Amino acid sequence: METVVKQRGAPLPGFFEVEAAGLRWLADAGGARCARVLDVTSRRIELERVTPVTATPDAAYAFGRGLARTHLAGADAFGSAPAGWSGPLYIGERPMPRSTAATWGDFYAHARVLPFVEDALAAGNLEVREARTVRQACDVIASGVFDDDDPPARIHGDLWSGNVLFGAKGAVLIDPAAHGGHAETDLAMLALFGAPHLDDIVAGYEEVSPLRPGWRTRVLLHQMHPLAVHAVGHGRMYGAALARAARAVVNAR
Repeated sequence: METVVKQRGAPLPGFFEVEAAGLRWLADAGGARCARVLDVTSRRIELERVTPVTATPDAAYAFGRGLARTHLAGADAFGSAPAGWSGPLYIGERPMPRSTAATWGDFYAHARVLPFVEDALAAGNLEVREARTVRQACDVIASGVFDDDDPPARIHGDLWSGNVLFGAKGAVLIDPAAHGGHAETDLAMLALFGAPHLDDIVAGYEEVSPLRPGWRTRVLLHQMHPLAVHAVGHGRMYGAALARAARAVVNAR
């Protein structure tokens, strides 16, 4: 078996271990296929290699079905870490708050959007007036206006198109920021960064787990988390996009 080894000279605490825990937790759902973890230490992780092929509509449809099953496997709470993991959480190389909440809106506003606002301001990628709008939107989100009765989903948490590799046997997930969240957040991130054959992914998903009415109107809401993360270190365009999403959320209440 061909493998891929990722390593760091000065690793962040738990960085590779939580990646391994997240991949295993997602794989345990029996839904979307995940890269198999062969070995992990504090300084390296070894995974099965996925040889990329061109994504097809059929492969995208099958991935959507698998992703729905992964989400339906559930999590203990909104914000819960992968089973058995008690260390820190990351999205990419950025620390991600480890906290849980009884409602999705409370969790999402306070643990997935607001924690990145000050750093985005300090980086010069978010303006003060925009930050006020983001905080206002988070007040709206935390109020519960977007909450539903769906239980916490088992989500990948960083599901941009680059973390879905299409190989000979279909789609394979890599580099998760796995936690208990809302299923629509994964789908919104796929839309944000241009997943191939997204309509087919959604069609496959809905065959297994139909989305709630109006889900398309909530895409910007669920994109606030990845936009806030990217506003910290990936440029001014993400701060502006975060502010636009926040305004849409405020206006939708």
